[in-house]
Amino acid sequence: MNTTYCPSLTEYKRRLSREVKIGDLPMGGLNPIRVQSMTTVDTMDTLGSVEQTLRMVEAGCEYVRITAPSVKEAQNLLEIKKELRKRGCTVPLIADIHFTPNAAELAARIVEKVRVNPGNYADKKKFDLIEYTDASYAAEVDRIRERFRPLVQICKQYGTAMRIGTNHGSLSDRILSRYGDTPLGMVESALEFLRLCEEENYYNVVLSMKASNTQVMVQAYRLLVQKLDAEGLQPYPLHLGVTEAGEAEDGRIKSAVGIGTLLEDGLGDTVRVSLTEAPEAEAPVAKALIDRYTHRAEQADPIPDLAVSSELLADSSEQNEADSPNRNEANSSKNSPINPFQYHRRVTREVLNFGGLNVPRVVVDFSRLPGLEYADLRAAGHLYSAFLDKFQMSDLGADYLYSGQRPVPFMLPNGLRELVDYSAWLDAGQRPEHYPVLTQDEYAAAGARHPTLNFVFQNLASLTPPTLAQLRQDATAVIILYTDNAHAMPEIRRAFFELLNHDVPNPVVVNRQYPALTPEQTQLYAATDVGGLLLDGLGDGVVLSTELLPERPKAEWLTVLDQLNQLSFGILQAARTRMSKTEYISCPSCGRTLFDLQETTAMIRQRTDHLKGVKIGIMGCIVNGPGEMADADYGYVGVGKGKIALYRGQEVIKKSVPEAQAVDQLIDLMREDGRWVEKEFLEEPVAG
Repeated sequence: MNTTYCPSLTEYKRRLSREVKIGDLPMGGLNPIRVQSMTTVDTMDTLGSVEQTLRMVEAGCEYVRITAPSVKEAQNLLEIKKELRKRGCTVPLIADIHFTPNAAELAARIVEKVRVNPGNYADKKKFDLIEYTDASYAAEVDRIRERFRPLVQICKQYGTAMRIGTNHGSLSDRILSRYGDTPLGMVESALEFLRLCEEENYYNVVLSMKASNTQVMVQAYRLLVQKLDAEGLQPYPLHLGVTEAGEAEDGRIKSAVGIGTLLEDGLGDTVRVSLTEAPEAEAPVAKALIDRYTHRAEQADPIPDLAVSSELLADSSEQNEADSPNRNEANSSKNSPINPFQYHRRVTREVLNFGGLNVPRVVVDFSRLPGLEYADLRAAGHLYSAFLDKFQMSDLGADYLYSGQRPVPFMLPNGLRELVDYSAWLDAGQRPEHYPVLTQDEYAAAGARHPTLNFVFQNLASLTPPTLAQLRQDATAVIILYTDNAHAMPEIRRAFFELLNHDVPNPVVVNRQYPALTPEQTQLYAATDVGGLLLDGLGDGVVLSTELLPERPKAEWLTVLDQLNQLSFGILQAARTRMSKTEYISCPSCGRTLFDLQETTAMIRQRTDHLKGVKIGIMGCIVNGPGEMADADYGYVGVGKGKIALYRGQEVIKKSVPEAQAVDQLIDLMREDGRWVEKEFLEEPVAG
């Protein structure tokens, strides 16, 4: 299987794409990765659209997208553009088109770029499963060709660029019938339209593969690149985005998991972060993600290339499959030894509650916190009530606490276990409730061990043949994998590949340290580094550390530790590997939106944020609403002014519910399904 999807898995190299002209600001090629966003004001509000566009440009937007749901909005793009140019703003404008080819054909004569969705440009979605023969399918493609060709010819005539933007939530019935709700279906949806562009010798095209599910989104982009190369098509530039990412911390984490994972491998030419917030809040987040790679190549340490050992070459491919369910095929700097287009969790042995079928575990690093008290465990999600003299664990309660050289001086609450440095474990009398953490030298010395669980710090350089052999035979060892390389995620991934190639089945906790970053940078970088591994099924736990930070007051330390604990759970949730809270799949609003998305999302969150693992889609209009419900348990979709449709999955349960009653009826629907629980309020912790 050809698993090549990026220039290199071990060296930072940006994929060299075709340059696309978008007004006076080209994309792709050797140009910087561009930042863009989308207005939320009604497109018929000319001055409102202009003022918001100016704020977006001031915030760092290099392209601005505006919805054109009908011909009248498409026509008004001219007035918006005139006013912007009058004010000295030359930002390229992009018309966002769904369902209305006639609006696209008009907009293409006005703006610098049009975005079309192949799922609804020439198809009406009815959620019908249709059996196609090759001939009937080809006839459908011919029908689309005739509907799509006029837009291509207009774009070619006017020098207008086009984005063919596939959305996971709005694949056509035709694509779903043949390929299913899959990354392959997303890719084929775009390629059908792209092939039609190439028939007309039109190449000013950008491609995107957006989804609210980060696993699906990343797999689709990777598969798209592989398919473009396999078919000998042009290396078109990629627009990156996680659609309906949500708001606040969750939206930023989910965006970084999806977008950052692709940026790490040199994929992406423009970025849009879709937050349920004012559009000017999106550009700084996108820029922060992009800026991390400006000097990555020169700052990173070399990573050994992926090599195939003589032992592996001696094995037949059939024996490889039998011996190691993790292994794919012979690997190289470009070809992944795992399947990057489909999620499979690395198969590991179970060590206590790590690995095997267990969810990834969260370890919180308390090793530098002085004078630990009961109340301090709140930073690990374990709340102590002095009045009740007991602990209560929140949904974000850490599984393990790392205390380093200072073991906790009191009994920990149920549900929380302790890691201590090896020397402290020996000094404390090898207590069974403590699990030792060993350096590689301590581990190689083969001294005393805990009979059940031992942690071993490792990095890529320390995974020598003797170490790999020792780990392979040790049924008590869990690896804590770290790196100091600026090219962090690929180096840790390279270490995982070493474990895979040598059939080392030990669970791995991914350790990342961020000593000198802002909280916002830490959030985005950790989500990228850890999330990118989790999306490939790599990792059985996470510990985010701040060991190298200067001394600070205890209260500040506790705040930082609480943030890191919440961030760890947020990353696991965004990567769909451990669901610990309610997930909101909420769109970022646009001129189509039929209610105040920020206000509505906040209201729904206030009522439902205790429903662990429940996914709720909040869509401002019908464009992606029904489709995105495929990835949600329940949906709240605007269908008219003051009118809401409620969904169970993709099925409409209630139509035209008055907005004032919609949240209550949504909760009633959950009650009917037995998924509603009343909110419990934890006791306020008090130091004892």
